[in-house]
Amino acid sequence: MSYGFLDIAITPSVRAAQAAMGADHAWRDFKGHREFDRFTGNEAAFIAGRDSFYMATVSETGWPYLQHRGGPPGFLKLIDDQTLAFADYRGNRQYISTGNLAANDRACLFLMDYTRRARLKIYLHVEILAPGADPALTVQVTDPAYGAKIERVYRLRLQAFDWNCPQHITPRHTEQEVSTAVAPLRARLAELEQEMVDLRVRLAVAEEGGA
Repeated sequence: MSYGFLDIAITPSVRAAQAAMGADHAWRDFKGHREFDRFTGNEAAFIAGRDSFYMATVSETGWPYLQHRGGPPGFLKLIDDQTLAFADYRGNRQYISTGNLAANDRACLFLMDYTRRARLKIYLHVEILAPGADPALTVQVTDPAYGAKIERVYRLRLQAFDWNCPQHITPRHTEQEVSTAVAPLRARLAELEQEMVDLRVRLAVAEEGGA
């Protein structure tokens, strides 16, 4: 049997909380989503469209740390049906996620599509590589248009994933999505403005001719 997302997420303390709320029967023999241990074309398309994600790690003190990662759409690369990767560029140089993963390679990614009200959560094991350790992988994750220096490459091995329901996701749109959506309106407005200019010219000509 594949090792599923809920097999990881539902621990004894979680089961105790479910029992206290009378929800344990719903999850005791739950068989759904256990097959989600390989990415399909659906996940591949979703991941390729994302321009950001959140990554959770745990420190040696036991405190969780949640980091936002952003870049051009598709900067999180699907290498194969069980592997993701992305380039880690020089930033504020705190290295909290990097340090956490050196002690505990487990991470959880949360990918959001606010426009379509969809979210994908992924459990992974993370391997941190120097840029020269796997030159082919480094080329795959490098964005030539981005001028920052790559300090390391994150290779993420899928453990399990799951999709959340869209409830309570407020639709939001990026600047590019809004610009694309209103482009026909802007084009039509430009046409109407030009028609108005042409009409004024014809009226002026007509008035001069009748003078």
